[in-house]
Amino acid sequence: MTLALYLHPLASFCHKVLLALYENNTPFEARIVDLMNSEEHARYLNVWQVGKIPVLRDETKNRTVPETSIIIEYLDQNYPGPVPLLPRDEPARLEARLWDRFYDLYVQVPLQKIVVDRLRPDNGHDPIGVAEARATLKTAYSMIENQMATRTWAIGSDFTMADCAAAPALFYAGIVEPFGNDHPHTTAYFERLIARPSMQRVLAEAQPYFSMFPYQDAMPARFRNAGATSNS
Repeated sequence: MTLALYLHPLASFCHKVLLALYENNTPFEARIVDLMNSEEHARYLNVWQVGKIPVLRDETKNRTVPETSIIIEYLDQNYPGPVPLLPRDEPARLEARLWDRFYDLYVQVPLQKIVVDRLRPDNGHDPIGVAEARATLKTAYSMIENQMATRTWAIGSDFTMADCAAAPALFYAGIVEPFGNDHPHTTAYFERLIARPSMQRVLAEAQPYFSMFPYQDAMPARFRNAGATSNS
């Protein structure tokens, strides 16, 4: 197999790259990495010394490609499919990059702050940091609400890299900090995202691991139950 993706099925940043691969039916080998296993983690450092996932390995080109946005751009350049995830038009391309970074930095990062805090011992919690993270999410939701009032996908009528970033970010963020009734456009956008076959596949593969998610008690039953990712 030319391409191998080092990942974990529960990890939201891995979901982002999986969406890009599944949207274009790009052949690849999934290599699951358990970073909580010290021996496995140590071996993985030979692949990517930073120790983060996901990482794409292209054996044909002898390239190791880290960082989700770079991986998706690499796939778009070297293994293009019927769904161009970066628009060919330069202004639209820049817009896709902008909203890709927006979802990574202002949705993914604060939600991970909230999730990780729940894993800390009782004397190690950071209530101020968590409050700041929730405030950032609320600001992000407000911006997304305005953005999606007139759009189908993140930057317009076409599904792009920005939507690959948005889908897993909103999936987990909506659990730790629900959108609320005052964000109907955000909610509708989220429903469109999870209805895509690529996201349905990602969620089906993640479902066996949802019990490991620190906020799994707040996860809607339609996601916890296998095969129940429709609007129910």
